[in-house]
Amino acid sequence: MVIPVIDFSRLDGDDRAVALMEIAAGFEEWGFFQLVNTGIPDELLERVKKVCSDCYKLREEGFKESNPAVKALAALIDQEGEGLPARKVQGMDWEDVFTLHDDMPWPSIPPTFKETMMEYRRELKKLAEKMLGVMEELLGLEEGHITKVFSKDGDFEPFYGTKVSHYPPCPRPEMVDGLRAHTDAGGLILLFQDDRVGGLQVLGHDGVWADVQPVENAIVINTGDQIEVMSNGRYKSAWHRVLATRDGNRRSIASFYNPARMATISPATPATTDTNSDYPSFMFGDYMEVYVKQKFQDKQPRFAAAAATAKELVE
Repeated sequence: MVIPVIDFSRLDGDDRAVALMEIAAGFEEWGFFQLVNTGIPDELLERVKKVCSDCYKLREEGFKESNPAVKALAALIDQEGEGLPARKVQGMDWEDVFTLHDDMPWPSIPPTFKETMMEYRRELKKLAEKMLGVMEELLGLEEGHITKVFSKDGDFEPFYGTKVSHYPPCPRPEMVDGLRAHTDAGGLILLFQDDRVGGLQVLGHDGVWADVQPVENAIVINTGDQIEVMSNGRYKSAWHRVLATRDGNRRSIASFYNPARMATISPATPATTDTNSDYPSFMFGDYMEVYVKQKFQDKQPRFAAAAATAKELVE
């Protein structure tokens, strides 16, 4: 099974209808697809690869010395050497990660990191807003509807953050997760993944994990839980994970275009034929309170818990 790769530039040409159909299929059948020819300059993407790799080199020793998963794996390997059966590290990920928000301190080394990543985030934000417009068109929503909901009618800015991750080589990848299986909490996710080292997988409707194959300078698109609610189950957030690998240092830069915490999320379209009832309504901040505790668990109880909080506030 191959995750769709879609030429985004065709939206502006004679093949627009075909491109829209491909994007709709990507949302509905996978919840994941890859965009090429997004309009983001290759030169910028190459700079992003370099500064993020250079930044990780400065963090590498810290990862080896203090990451809990590294210590836990070493302890299990020692136990195995003493004759105990091999076990898997639980509740931890083989991931070095830091986040970028406009109002937080950024790494100052390498010197060009901040300048490059600020430029990249501006370009990704434009792409995110274009994709939301495409989604509105495909779902039959009024232009600007999703942004209006995400901003609570313009009272707040939608949340826009970026997570920079590396998954270093792992001596026993079968004993630890690169990143445990989960769905994303928010709205639209745009991922600039490594174009040489794989490991990202998405769970298909058939229950089989499929590789999100590395494609040079592509942007991977996936939808979060809030889009599943707003589309009333038509665009389901997909389970995905990252496998640890013995060779290669996987780079992953994920940008999240999410609702403001005060935004109220509710279905914006009629229920799909395979949905028994509409999804509930809740405040995104309440959902996040549940999500941080249950990220790696089933999403339906998260929806129910956030809705219950909203009901308590009304009563």
